[in-house]
Amino acid sequence: MSEFIVDKIEAFAEALLPSMGLELVEVQFRREGHGWVLRLFIDKEGGVSLDDCTEMSREVSRFLDVEDLINHAYHLEVSSPGLERPLRSLADFQKFSGEKARVRLRESQDGQKVFLGTIGQITEDSVTLLPEGGGEVHFTIEQISKARLSL
Repeated sequence: MSEFIVDKIEAFAEALLPSMGLELVEVQFRREGHGWVLRLFIDKEGGVSLDDCTEMSREVSRFLDVEDLINHAYHLEVSSPGLERPLRSLADFQKFSGEKARVRLRESQDGQKVFLGTIGQITEDSVTLLPEGGGEVHFTIEQISKARLSL
């Protein structure tokens, strides 16, 4: 059920956000210690403001009131993905080429699953990471379990 809700909210946000000059980074809907939380992470060139988050929160609240997707109490949070934002697509890696990233692979590559380095060349189907110790690591988006920018 929560996957259905996330898919619906993603579709709504993907249609709305470009007109607001924003990008959807991630939607989470999960049960936490204080109850259910619906979290949207948004971004834009130069970073999001409190006004951006407030406006998006209003729009999502209206959408959820009309669609009546969630039939129990929940908390809605809209925020920036932060400095260590997730990287989910080749476009994300391209956008942040030259930045430092931490990448966890689904399966070991050369006996290692986690790599920290600078995002290098991006092709149609692969990413090159330049680890701090030297060399290059190549992988596809499908091989990635989790990736995010790193400080």
